[in-house]
Amino acid sequence: MVDVYVVSAFSKDNAGGNKAGLVFDRPDLNSAQKMAIAKELGYAETAFITKSELADFRLEYFTPTEEVPLCGHATIATFAFMNLTNKLSKSEYTIETKSGVLSMRVDQDGMVFMEQNVPTYFNTLTSDSFNECLNTNSINSKLPIQIVSTGLRDILLPIKSSKALQKLNPDFRAMTELSKEQNVIGVHAFALEDGDVTAICRNFAPLYDIDEESATGTSNCALACYLFKYVEKKSQYIFEQGYNLNSPSRIVVNLTTHDDIIDAVFVGGYGYLVETKSVSV
Repeated sequence: MVDVYVVSAFSKDNAGGNKAGLVFDRPDLNSAQKMAIAKELGYAETAFITKSELADFRLEYFTPTEEVPLCGHATIATFAFMNLTNKLSKSEYTIETKSGVLSMRVDQDGMVFMEQNVPTYFNTLTSDSFNECLNTNSINSKLPIQIVSTGLRDILLPIKSSKALQKLNPDFRAMTELSKEQNVIGVHAFALEDGDVTAICRNFAPLYDIDEESATGTSNCALACYLFKYVEKKSQYIFEQGYNLNSPSRIVVNLTTHDDIIDAVFVGGYGYLVETKSVSV
């Protein structure tokens, strides 16, 4: 049996967020067993945390169908849980992942920040690319549709309003084909807001059997870098996601910059323990 902690990351007011499975100190598990555990749990990602020779911890991430190099919400969940259970003795850590060695920071109030890679901006797409996927009248033509990555490639899709965003009804089969064609994890749709929340978002990754996800760290980091380039240069962006799934989430992205160049990207959020369970392998 394997002990699994289910923790929700990027929660808003200690509710909502995005659940991830966490398995600690089981280096004996092979990839097939890890995949089987992730499949049985059924969450978008499950993280396996072991000792590392390169960093403080080593994290591996499995979806129900395959291993992925990085997962923001599962990493935030890991450190939120370790903080809640008094397993952390300092405020800064490093983690070894398939995307490289990344830095973590835990603030005194319990918000966990995770370093991402600096952004890479890839090709732009036309709204016609989405003809089969969704109602293209909802797309905000004043902003580019672009693939951006801070660790994982996503198509960033600007939508005219949060109401139009809420009404989106994607054809997931067509979106899966588009994701394959563009070699991306999925589509991160967003509508800009006024006030302390920068944008409301919806994230679709049907290629990975995740039709919609309630909170995505990496996608929102890519979005912050995109907004820094095209909309407004700020040091902090706040995103909310998961409303269509009745799981409101809040994701904070901090950018360190100089001369309009992004030097560092950190994604932050809170987390809470949902349940503990045992899974057989």
